[in-house]
Amino acid sequence: MTSPSQHFGRSAEALAEQWLQKKGYHILERNLRLGGGELDLIAQHHDTLVFIEVKGRRTTQFGGAPYAIDDRKKRQIIKLASYYLSRHGLSNQLCRFDVILITGTGQDSPKLTHLKQAFEVSSSDWQW
Repeated sequence: MTSPSQHFGRSAEALAEQWLQKKGYHILERNLRLGGGELDLIAQHHDTLVFIEVKGRRTTQFGGAPYAIDDRKKRQIIKLASYYLSRHGLSNQLCRFDVILITGTGQDSPKLTHLKQAFEVSSSDWQW
């Protein structure tokens, strides 16, 4: 049985996925568990492999969804993306890290914000 917060999170991910598909993204993976963590969505957009973190918040209290991606979470996403690239033999693949922020629930229409290239990754951050 899923908790209300898990249900909201899955709903946010489904909304993000539908929105991305309408924008021409080809979803390759959903909720991929590997290396002790999970990547929400991995998509191909033109020649770029995009790792997408979906963050949903019911309200904007405490800064809302933008503050859900801290340095620790960024490091984890980079580590998991490195593992994914290594596992698939993708050494020269152009990559990008996006965040989709979804705010609102219930009677409010959810607001979706797509932050393309939400954070940069230096070559020393890749953990091959």
